[in-house]
Amino acid sequence: AVDAVYQSDEPDLNLLVASAASDSTVRIWSRHGSEGNIFLMLGITYWLSKNHECLLFFQFQKTLVLPGHEDWIRGVEWAVCGEDLFLASCAQDCLIRIWKVCTKLKQLPETEDDSIKLKENIFTVKDADTSYAVSLESVLAGHENWVYAVHWQPSLSKDGSMQQPMRILSASMDKTVIIWEPDKESGVWLEQVRVGEVGGNTLGFFDCQFSPDGSMIIAHAFHGALHLWKQATVNKKEWTPEVVISGHFNSVEDVKWDPEGEFIISVGSDQTTRLFAPWKRKEETEVTWHEIARPQVHGYDLRCLAMIGRFEFVSGADEKVLRVFRAPKNFIENFSNITGIPMEKLCSRQSSDLPEGATVPALGLSNKAVFEGDMAVQPDEDEESFNAISNQYPEIYFQPLILTEPPPEDHLLQNTLWPEIQKLYGHGYEVFCVACNNSNTVIASACKASKKEHAAIILWSTTSWKKLQSLSFHNLTVTQLAFSPDDSFLLAVSRDRNWSLWRKQDSSESGPVFTCCAYTDKNTAVHSRIIWSCDWTPDSKYFITGSRDKKVIIWGQCDLSVITEGNELDSIKPCSTVLDAGDSVTAVGISRVLTPDGRYIVAVGLENGKIIFYTWKQSGKEPALTDWTTSVEIDNSQSHALAVKRLCWRHHAGRAGHNDENSSKWLQLASCGADHSVKIFNVNRFAL
Repeated sequence: AVDAVYQSDEPDLNLLVASAASDSTVRIWSRHGSEGNIFLMLGITYWLSKNHECLLFFQFQKTLVLPGHEDWIRGVEWAVCGEDLFLASCAQDCLIRIWKVCTKLKQLPETEDDSIKLKENIFTVKDADTSYAVSLESVLAGHENWVYAVHWQPSLSKDGSMQQPMRILSASMDKTVIIWEPDKESGVWLEQVRVGEVGGNTLGFFDCQFSPDGSMIIAHAFHGALHLWKQATVNKKEWTPEVVISGHFNSVEDVKWDPEGEFIISVGSDQTTRLFAPWKRKEETEVTWHEIARPQVHGYDLRCLAMIGRFEFVSGADEKVLRVFRAPKNFIENFSNITGIPMEKLCSRQSSDLPEGATVPALGLSNKAVFEGDMAVQPDEDEESFNAISNQYPEIYFQPLILTEPPPEDHLLQNTLWPEIQKLYGHGYEVFCVACNNSNTVIASACKASKKEHAAIILWSTTSWKKLQSLSFHNLTVTQLAFSPDDSFLLAVSRDRNWSLWRKQDSSESGPVFTCCAYTDKNTAVHSRIIWSCDWTPDSKYFITGSRDKKVIIWGQCDLSVITEGNELDSIKPCSTVLDAGDSVTAVGISRVLTPDGRYIVAVGLENGKIIFYTWKQSGKEPALTDWTTSVEIDNSQSHALAVKRLCWRHHAGRAGHNDENSSKWLQLASCGADHSVKIFNVNRFAL
């Protein structure tokens, strides 16, 4: 557990942090240094903030034990109500207990009293010579699984004084959040409101909180999702779900823009594929990004993806199979509603041919298409039909929704899946990287490998879904693949510290054939560690590689005057000076739009989470020291906290969701990292 307090109105200089750990200590930390990121440990102690002073307590004495719960206690919280203290506790025995602590008056001489009273536990604070009585106020039984959190509504200011509402919020693994209040007449604590998730492969809620005025409640679930409910203004017992932010709850491995630059799709080790798009509210200028679909909820950690056109993608996970998905009709309709893009611009094919949505059969991994006729009509509620197994456990859980705002978590889990249209078999180990050419006709993929026979790149046709070719060159895992913008070349970089370049030959009947036209080996390699990433310049003249050895290099046919057909191997050399990025390079990306003075814009992602923007321009036949220019280094507050996994530029100038008059000014870069986050940066190309 960790908590913090500001000691004065200058938060940058006066921050105290307390941390409690399983080593049985509570430690106090103070921030020092001009950069504000150096913390010195002040002591192993316990502290309390009051009037900006820090009181240190070095010794505790056990005073009282409150028996009652029969399993692990998961949460406790105090509330002050008048002169009484209330303690709420929750546990894995599915119960919530409320304890009352009040001052015990001096006892009169004992007299016989046959009335039934609550048992009181009494303890005395020696220094103050005051006795306190602790009694069990109530036991709340309403949850059907472990109760993970219990919180009081924050105190409110009323008539010039702070008053504590008698209201408790609890969150449980039974997928519900409950508000409890004492009945006004009897004083018995009762369940007032119950909200939660319906369906989906979820494990309930971990924590919850009231908003300061008690009109909203928020909870977070096992799968990292936030849930927000708001109290209706008319009917106070009605609570409605509200739009919240969402995202991955494990490392995000890959991210891609759609070809039109209207949304991004990301995959992660949390076994999900998520689609984020800008939400354009009617009559409002503000544009915010939200998760509007979860096309794939898998059983394996996802590693890579590639877009195959506008509403189609292929993904690879820690399995030997590539899976291809296509957007259903219900998603395209909702995407149009949320982003404000007319349906006519989105639908190239007859929308009546598309399935409505998708569902995952019990014990299955494949998203099965659901067509309009497949959705079961609710049977008559007689006993015979209810007892039928098929009605108790329906095969199809998908329900089409008409959305005008981003969907809540339970809809994302269940009603926004995309149908799986194809599986591609051929790799011997877990798929590691995948790419699709710009004409959307060929997919290239590679898997984890420790031998040359397994490190081959496989090419697939997107029309027949058959294997076109196997490209064998590398000895270890190919870490990234990239087709050149003109589709003439395929570039591969590998764990074996080399890259290989493959040229497309005249297409045969079965499809294009690629042959190796350039590569590095032990004698010609410049990188001394694994090459993590690569990309092409928009004119297909140069490509870039980034490695764990901190080097970034741009390669190409530097002296175009001596090039003849067939001698690419000798002519492709480093065209730039070796750029030292200062840390292991894990991702590189080159914008398809240049600076106003014709320089290439390069983004470099590092293992420490930083993203640095450079511009580069070839200055002659030989690399010159002035070819690289550092434009900007993103500061810590906006950078990733862990390694950058992928960088992907939007293909066009402008900002998604905005109708910019000066759209040529802005570029957008999507990044993802091991810190579970996906970020989108607006880049002013005139300022680089």
